[in-house]
Amino acid sequence: MRTKSLKKNKINVVTLGCSKNVYDSEVLMGQLKASGKEVVHEEEGNIVVINTCGFIANAKEESVNTILEYVQKKEDGVVDKVFVSGCLSERYKPDLEKEIPNVDEYFGTSDLPNLLKALGADYKHELLGERLTTTPKNYAYLKIAEGCDRPCSFCAIPLMRGKHKSKPIEELVNETEKLAAKGVKELILIAQDLTYYGLDLYKKRNLAELLQQLVKVEGIEWIRLHYAFPTGFPMDVLEVMKNEPKVCNYIDIPLQHISDSILKSMRRGTTYAKTTKLLNDFRAMVPGMAIRTTLIVGYPGETEENFEELKNWVKEMRFERLGCFTYSHEENTHAFALEDDVPEEVKQERANEIMEIQSQISWELNQEKIGNSYRCVIDRKEGSHFVGRTEHDSPDVDNEVLIDASQHYLKIGDFTQIKITEASDFDLYGEPVAN
Repeated sequence: MRTKSLKKNKINVVTLGCSKNVYDSEVLMGQLKASGKEVVHEEEGNIVVINTCGFIANAKEESVNTILEYVQKKEDGVVDKVFVSGCLSERYKPDLEKEIPNVDEYFGTSDLPNLLKALGADYKHELLGERLTTTPKNYAYLKIAEGCDRPCSFCAIPLMRGKHKSKPIEELVNETEKLAAKGVKELILIAQDLTYYGLDLYKKRNLAELLQQLVKVEGIEWIRLHYAFPTGFPMDVLEVMKNEPKVCNYIDIPLQHISDSILKSMRRGTTYAKTTKLLNDFRAMVPGMAIRTTLIVGYPGETEENFEELKNWVKEMRFERLGCFTYSHEENTHAFALEDDVPEEVKQERANEIMEIQSQISWELNQEKIGNSYRCVIDRKEGSHFVGRTEHDSPDVDNEVLIDASQHYLKIGDFTQIKITEASDFDLYGEPVAN
């Protein structure tokens, strides 16, 4: 038994799920540290807080397995207390309390003050923007809004995160200044829907104005946009992107599908024609822009014809970055009333087909980069390579640039010009350009 080797009352925060959860864990850790608590992220500690994800079946399964793993550690005397927070806990608290009663307490997504109280800490309102960042020093997530007002039929996020609520611009600028003071150079803006930003506070879509304020913060060199929504996209954001070097020519815009009948059932508020026009407008306004999207295959009623239409459209649009999910039938969503009629193996085959098409597109686009130089940020050293990214690549999900560490020395967190010498479907290889 290892209990005696563990320092008493070290709080281990375990984060599952998306970047929004990473952000929430960082805020929790900042609050705990301000109350004098010893806190670590995914290391050993005798008190464990699991920040769960409840988005789709795989994520829920991972969350439940992680809870069970730590409950077992508690029973074995390795940890003393296990607390569970986040989306799964928000959505299924009564079920979880019944099924896994050995957790000390369950908390929802907006229960931070109560969670802190259970951990013997006070919620400090004055800690605006104070976080213990868990990402590499050079980049951090900035959550500009919470919740979502969109009615998408397949999505359970509004059940877990509530209605859309924007943070004021001055609060976000303040938070950015604190991050920059710690050495953060790249901001990744996140929300369930960035494009809705400001409608509740300012009675207009105000993402462009927010960007114009954030670019003024000294020390920030890149600002990246994640999770935009296609319906009602504020085109003035593209003007800022085009004219402001700090705003990366990159956007993550989950489009989910393209067949009109599926889009209608998904309640996406758009069509094949409108979506295609929007993407063409993006590329016309910001030449060289990287568009990342995600798609869902196997949605109820998706026929072979619908899928063929989607495949042909992916080939036509040639997205710079693309991910694909299989549909997950989620209770209490609008689509749950529909029959989940696409067999699991067909869903998986369709996802694989889409990713094969994308792999070929990505390979072709990457071959075009050979011989060109790009400004890259160096995130880490891994094995025999330094690993960097261009402005067209987000951490963890996009292409990486690999530089031979036996031939070149680079400083982690620095920006440097890299000439691309080789390329595969999802990786680039390069060497620093002498100044």
